[in-house]
Amino acid sequence: MSDAVESLMAELLARTPGEAPFHQAVREVAESVQLVLDRRPELRKAKVLERMIEPERAILFRVPWVDDSGEVQVNRGIRVGMNSAIGPYKGGLRFHPTVSLGLLKFLAFEQVFKNALTTLPLGGGKGGSDFDPKGKSDMEVMRFCQSYMTELYRHIGPRTDVPAGDIGVGGREIGFLFGQYKRIRNEFAGVLTGKSVTWGGSLIRPEATGYGSVYFAAEMLKTRNQTLDGKVCLVSGSGNVAQYTAEKLIELGAKVVTLSDSSGYVYDEAGIDPEKLEWVKELKNERRGRIAEYADAFDSAVFTPRDPSADSNPLWGHSADCAFPSATQNEINEADARALIAGGVYLVSEGANMPTTAEGTRVFLDEKILYGPGKAANAGGVAVSGLEMSQNSLRLSWTREEVDQRLHGIMESIHAQCVATAEEFGTPGNYVNGANIGGFLKVADAMLAQGVV
Repeated sequence: MSDAVESLMAELLARTPGEAPFHQAVREVAESVQLVLDRRPELRKAKVLERMIEPERAILFRVPWVDDSGEVQVNRGIRVGMNSAIGPYKGGLRFHPTVSLGLLKFLAFEQVFKNALTTLPLGGGKGGSDFDPKGKSDMEVMRFCQSYMTELYRHIGPRTDVPAGDIGVGGREIGFLFGQYKRIRNEFAGVLTGKSVTWGGSLIRPEATGYGSVYFAAEMLKTRNQTLDGKVCLVSGSGNVAQYTAEKLIELGAKVVTLSDSSGYVYDEAGIDPEKLEWVKELKNERRGRIAEYADAFDSAVFTPRDPSADSNPLWGHSADCAFPSATQNEINEADARALIAGGVYLVSEGANMPTTAEGTRVFLDEKILYGPGKAANAGGVAVSGLEMSQNSLRLSWTREEVDQRLHGIMESIHAQCVATAEEFGTPGNYVNGANIGGFLKVADAMLAQGVV
């Protein structure tokens, strides 16, 4: 098994140098699915995994726009279509200075498995730009989004590729992007998800990723006859995913004590209650301020600035029961994982995409804690995006309760699938193998049925 993985990785590294997050994601999946390939040699013969790690298409384009001072700016736009075996490409757009082709290939690859686990007919894709919306005026963001969509519109559509939001792409950006698409194509179509409810969006979509990761955590706790009530929880991030993760945890009786952003984190020993969380939403969503301001507003909180030279994040060193990494990839390394275990954490549910390094993941698996990997635990966002697509097709709008019920059911189904698959392949309790193999099998069978394409 190890020789097969190393051979695959050696070839991939030679062909795609400098794409470390993509390599990390592929290795994790490859190590899991060897258990399948050993049982089903037809998948190995058809080189399904080798085809799965090569994007079906990757589109790069320039995005020129004019800032408020009249200066011409140029950014790079990218859209990766990873796999469409079970449905149109589906995945978010990320606007952040770190965006690159390699980063988006990693995110698109993860999206393939995540989308397959939802049971919805969705392929996997991801896109974005190295544009940074922070510090930009609404007019600058609008001009950039319009320029970006002026090229992207050629490559997307309700039956081809349906983007959504991601880091740096919220309701404001989705609105500008959708307006330009509608203007160019002269049609009102369900081509983007995460839209406002008043023009084709779905209730619960903003909350879905955060709520879903909490629902997945609750399902994991059920296997030990426990609930989230009374659990002390560490949450990283303070954007959309973190906000609604905290909201659902508070609703279920848990105590949230941390939030963070790129400047550092706050620890509130008294707990973040609904009123404090509303203050955070106003800070982040309207004023677009920094989380350090929370400590100025609430005496029970302490702000710790980020130390770029540190080899670990002190946020993960606080005593707690559960952790919900909801910021970005690789935010938990091996030292952080060991700190979490030492602090009493026995459940980790990933709201972000691959927020734990390979070494950190091994710590969690070796310790046999309840560990929900991102492709399973944070699938709630794309699940409700799929429900938004259904509502657009039917010209219907479901109630908040209907959508939340469907989301809860999907997360229960994903959990059950991970548990059953892990047991079937001889690794009970290993949600990483359960998620990787479960998603792989659905896509692999579709690829086999459709021939060498």
